[in-house]
Amino acid sequence: MKRYLILLLFTFQGLMAQVQFEARVSKNTLGVNERLRIDFIMNVDGDNFDQPSFDGFKIVAGPSQQISQSWINGRSSFQKIYSYILQPDHKGTVTIKQAAIEYNGQIYKTAPLKIVVTNAVAQERDPNDRPQGSSTGDEMLHLVAEISKTNPYLNEPITVVYKLYFNYINVTGFKELAKPKYNDFWNQNIDIKQLAVEQGSYQGQRCYYVVLKKTILYPQKSGRLTIEPLSLDIGVQLPTNRRDMFGQMIVSDDNKVVSAGAKTINVRPLPEATKPEGFGGAVGKFNFTVTPSKTTLKSGESLDLFVSAAGNGNMKLFTLPKPVVPNALEMYDPVHDEKVTTSLSGMSGKISDKYTIIPQYKGKYAIKPMQFSYFDLSTGSYKTITSQEIMIDVLDGPMPSAANTPAHAATNTIAKTEQFKYIKPKTTLVSIAKNDFYGSNLYYTLLFLPFVILPIIILAKKRKEAIDGDVTGNRIKMNNKLAKKYLSEAKKQLNNKEPFYIALEKAMHNFLKAKLHIETSEMSKDNISELLLSRNASPESVQSFINLTENCEFARYAPASSTSIQQDFDKAVLIISDLEKQIV
Repeated sequence: MKRYLILLLFTFQGLMAQVQFEARVSKNTLGVNERLRIDFIMNVDGDNFDQPSFDGFKIVAGPSQQISQSWINGRSSFQKIYSYILQPDHKGTVTIKQAAIEYNGQIYKTAPLKIVVTNAVAQERDPNDRPQGSSTGDEMLHLVAEISKTNPYLNEPITVVYKLYFNYINVTGFKELAKPKYNDFWNQNIDIKQLAVEQGSYQGQRCYYVVLKKTILYPQKSGRLTIEPLSLDIGVQLPTNRRDMFGQMIVSDDNKVVSAGAKTINVRPLPEATKPEGFGGAVGKFNFTVTPSKTTLKSGESLDLFVSAAGNGNMKLFTLPKPVVPNALEMYDPVHDEKVTTSLSGMSGKISDKYTIIPQYKGKYAIKPMQFSYFDLSTGSYKTITSQEIMIDVLDGPMPSAANTPAHAATNTIAKTEQFKYIKPKTTLVSIAKNDFYGSNLYYTLLFLPFVILPIIILAKKRKEAIDGDVTGNRIKMNNKLAKKYLSEAKKQLNNKEPFYIALEKAMHNFLKAKLHIETSEMSKDNISELLLSRNASPESVQSFINLTENCEFARYAPASSTSIQQDFDKAVLIISDLEKQIV
């Protein structure tokens, strides 16, 4: 009986000795510049430990293994631990997947762990947290974001320069862990051709520094805006107090994570009380001109009207005013042109809209003066420039009817003495041919020719009237023609990066104007997507079109190979062809 009791007791203990295998972390939330310890703990001596892939982390140390076993009051306990030290690669929520072991033919797995990685946090420096044999801790390594102005006006340019300050340290390389985000800012990076080490000071201490990144920003929203920080994983070599057999100082390799910290910009709104009517958002200092290609025209000729603004300011972020012309002048949608350069001081150059104008009737017509307003940062006030009135003289062509005659069109009168000027008082008579015309082939040809020609003339006249009356259709044809023109120009400029992307962008804009009947001011990304999707365009084609237009702007200032330029051209032809088939 006692034997059966002992056997039952061991069986019960075996059932109670369940296998436990779990993962524990030192913290569930950490900064991108902090490190994480993770332990995989098991109460049995499992085989074939299979570690997770640790996607999103870099293994700084490990695996290290610890085994402990004890026997207390007749009960044994066993524990094995695999430990790792991890460094996050980027911000966000990262999942550590399952680890696995095998025990008695069974597979046991840990539960997945979610770790939240935030912006870099300030850390108190532990004097003992240095490589073995390192120096006394006088090393400096700081990443600083220098802001040119923290309280700008709306659309006033500011610069952010990221500098890495260091001393007694050799920097062997760096990797971006978190890129800065410029929400509610128009931004553009300024190219740095080569990193250069310069002497300087930081907080009164002499050191060296390297300019890593330069960015120009234009705030697009008033109020408190935040620039999220840049964080870097930097490879360094630290000097130690040890020397080799030749007397040379021994250095130790390490990795440091530094962050520039978040920056807050307080953006002031432009004054509302004195804002001029029709203000288009221009901020800076500009000149404004309205120039016609010619002012005297013959019937069937056209003129180009150039509306231009030149100077320093947010050149790409405002719209030019639109001219107002008499009804007797037909004006087509403008062709926009930009010759703008961007540096640390901001954007400068010239933007212009070219309008093609075709007169319909004979007479003199006035294009009213145009006003262009901008906010002058140097004086903190609005300035308005007014152009001159332009007179267009159409020398010939049909006269407008009384109902359609513009009030500002000149009246043409004919003197009484000249009203019969074109009537000839004399004539010359010619004898008719002696051959009988009646019944000849020419007679029957001329007899039936009107019955053949008349329907053709009527159809041609109706078609011409329909074409002349279809203002929208003519505008679409003009935009189609411009799209083909600039697409052809882009093909010619395949070996010239900037002219190629300028022509390609114009071709795609004019294609949109022709297909969607929209103005330049309506060509936002969201509006274009909504209109194309409503016209049965596929989401893939719409997204490809948006991506390509954004790439045209970016590629002007980024390095590009001839292969990528050819690929962008082929992609544009394919996208335009697909949208041509899909849009109804």
